[in-house]
Amino acid sequence: MNMPATLPPEIARRRTFAIISHPDAGKTTLTEKFLLFGGAIQMAGQVRAKGEARRTRSDYMKIEADRGISVSASAMSFDFGSFRFNLVDTPGHSDFSEDTYRTLTAVDAAIMVIDGAKGVESQTRKLFEVCRLRDLPILTFCNKMDRESRDTFDIIDEIQQNLAIDVAPASWPIGQGRDFIGCYDILHDRLELMDRADRNRVAESIKIDGLADPKLAEHVPAELLAKLREELEVARELLPVFNRQSLLEGHMTPIWFGSAINSFGVRELMQGIAEFGPEPQPQRAESRRVAPGEAAVTGVVFKVQANMDPKHRDRVAFVRLASGHFQRGMKLLHVRSKKPMAVSNPVLFLAADRELAEEAWAGDIIGIPNHGQLRIGDALTEGEALRFTGIPSFAPELLQGVRALDPMKAKHLDKALTQFAEEGAAKVFKPMLGSGFIVGVVGALQFEVLASRIEQEYGLPVRFEPSQFTSARWVTGPKDEVEKFVNVNKQHIARDSDGDLVFLTRLQWDIDRIGRDYLTLKLTSTKEMMV
Repeated sequence: MNMPATLPPEIARRRTFAIISHPDAGKTTLTEKFLLFGGAIQMAGQVRAKGEARRTRSDYMKIEADRGISVSASAMSFDFGSFRFNLVDTPGHSDFSEDTYRTLTAVDAAIMVIDGAKGVESQTRKLFEVCRLRDLPILTFCNKMDRESRDTFDIIDEIQQNLAIDVAPASWPIGQGRDFIGCYDILHDRLELMDRADRNRVAESIKIDGLADPKLAEHVPAELLAKLREELEVARELLPVFNRQSLLEGHMTPIWFGSAINSFGVRELMQGIAEFGPEPQPQRAESRRVAPGEAAVTGVVFKVQANMDPKHRDRVAFVRLASGHFQRGMKLLHVRSKKPMAVSNPVLFLAADRELAEEAWAGDIIGIPNHGQLRIGDALTEGEALRFTGIPSFAPELLQGVRALDPMKAKHLDKALTQFAEEGAAKVFKPMLGSGFIVGVVGALQFEVLASRIEQEYGLPVRFEPSQFTSARWVTGPKDEVEKFVNVNKQHIARDSDGDLVFLTRLQWDIDRIGRDYLTLKLTSTKEMMV
């Protein structure tokens, strides 16, 4: 396929990105301010503020409201200047699920938020590695500069050392902690001053003519100004100059400094995404790459969320449009089932409000309500039998048995677990021997989330119990070998929700032994979400 040299303007103006961070680095606050500056909400509600009126708009599940964390990834679209931003929220809790990893397959760039006092934390590192695997461009926001924070060079140095990426300062903080008064915008030669009095007001911006401009002295106290000039001189010697190409290739991250809670530095970061961030990128499919400018509509399901509205047992499949101009009511081919599907009520998520999407373009994320036909990894096209690749499914790191406290309701449990498995919230294994299920997750908090959701959405109190197994591997190989293997290891064999064979074990030794005894079998810890 010949790719048009330039994208249609509607596609070119889209920026689809996720925010990654360690818990408490300020991701939710930053999301709020994005929506505020994008005109999507009038007042940024504090995450843990009192009163329903100020509930954070991006966290809507009950467990999130209770714990003040984002558990489910939702997508929000809003305009910023002439750009359309699609912000895909990633669960940021330390026990987050593979949902987070999968979300990163649906975006073209990521914003990494780090805390000015804590620097690069474990979770950030994990997420960063996933971005690296996909060569995702990363923009960095160093938050909480209005609190005691580390030395600016130390922060930059730590990112470079820990994450092995070049860091180019896009802005430079003036003062820190109590003395933090704003930043010098290196890319546009501007002075940005923070207003502490009104948290929702956009900071004032003063155009200057280089660091020698006498106007600087009118706004910046003498000793802070001297320090700023000195630090920037050192920075010019030691740090690389920002280069958009390096950003797009994933080798360099520009860093902005600010304080999300004080709405400071957020607008500059948003301008950075608009100006330097990538436009919608080609998506990988098995047979070819799908270019965003192609006329035919294609999309891939990267997340399924059930019961977003408990009154209606609906599921919403989140679809990243890979190409084309989608219009409501279109008939698309559901590649896995080979059946056409009329998409009559797609939704766009504008903060917490859903509205019917009359149209959407490549790069957009739309929600398609359905009753379970759509699963993660599914492709929707205008007829081509495409299979998108690169959406991983990870072997769970924690396994537990689960049973309904009321034995009469075991059937309902079966239904609930099947649904969560299709949603990608957990792996559900049905052992060959004995009754019951084994549930596998990536982080311990997921068990709590599942128990809470099964009880809320199905009225089914359940109990998770320790299981004798600690790891799961998918089994593939020649049919007769697989059968022989299954017959010998029945007590270790289960099937996942797709019906694929899984070997459950306690010890790494078992996995190694099978590798030795059955040379033609493959035991893998990931499988592509292929349909």
